[in-house]
Amino acid sequence: MAGCAAALSSFFFEYDTPRIVLIRSRKVGLMNRTVQLLILAYVIGWVFVWEKGYQETDSVVSSITTKVKGVALTNTSELGLRVWDVADYVIPPQQENTLFVMTNIVATLNQRQSTCAELPDAKTVCISDDNCTFGSIDVHGSGVATGKCVHYNAHVKTCEVIAWCPVENDTYVPRPAFLKAAENFTLLIKNHIWYPKFNFTKRNILPNTSATYLKSCIYDTKSDPFCPIFRLGQIVESGGQSFQQMAVEGGIMGIQINWDCNLDRSASHCIPKYSFHRLDNQDSDHTVSPGYNFSATWGHRWYHVHKARMAVHVSQQRGWHCVDCPRLLPIFRISRQLPTSSVCGHAGKAS
Repeated sequence: MAGCAAALSSFFFEYDTPRIVLIRSRKVGLMNRTVQLLILAYVIGWVFVWEKGYQETDSVVSSITTKVKGVALTNTSELGLRVWDVADYVIPPQQENTLFVMTNIVATLNQRQSTCAELPDAKTVCISDDNCTFGSIDVHGSGVATGKCVHYNAHVKTCEVIAWCPVENDTYVPRPAFLKAAENFTLLIKNHIWYPKFNFTKRNILPNTSATYLKSCIYDTKSDPFCPIFRLGQIVESGGQSFQQMAVEGGIMGIQINWDCNLDRSASHCIPKYSFHRLDNQDSDHTVSPGYNFSATWGHRWYHVHKARMAVHVSQQRGWHCVDCPRLLPIFRISRQLPTSSVCGHAGKAS
């Protein structure tokens, strides 16, 4: 009991303090201040200014709609004189965050279900009916074999098939591209963004954009960086590619919309920036099945279509929201006009 009483008395009625030692040394003093400055620079520069550790975050919700405009005129022996508009070359009319523009076709005219000679290759070339098996199907072929060996032309015989005849021959692709005029078609992109936590909305057609300006502008990185209308040829060229070369076999282009927003600043500083990249592989070591293509029919005509696909992306990054800024800013003397880091899709707002 006496020990407990002594401990309590010592706790309540005694006072101690650590001894402070003053070292007069330039080397030790310089090292001390250097460490302090490094810690202060890390907290202010990295944690608060760069990483914005004092802010809340939110993810962007985005919607994208597109509209293509342009008319092309072609005159060929197969199709004659023809005008192509949006209903012809945008297939299908609407897609989510993407669109397809036809640039080249291989047309097979007057097709109907009948019997005809298959395209010649190692499996279909024959000498007699004995080389053809009735009912056989090749996944790479055009139809079902009849078991007969018939003339494909004056020099080659192939196995006959029941199919849409004449069968498609896409070994020859038109060069230059059939719709080379698509280079001058225009693409309007409408992008709406929303940060739910901050209840902040905006779109890429900025508030100061007039209807007159929208009818005449074409996007340019220097003269018109906020125009939402793009020339297809310019999109491909900005991705470091040639539109006329890509149009022959088709390709896939990515359009990225970068929203660089810090809502501690005025909403007028929240503006979109665009970048363009070709997404399909253009490595010289990978030349098998290049481009982008598919097959389609119009009436009784079969078309092997090569298209430019435009995929539009809004980066799903973070939104920024300042937490306890009135308390933090006086302590660290940081202005509310904080520098905005170049990160896709972030936004912020002082509480």
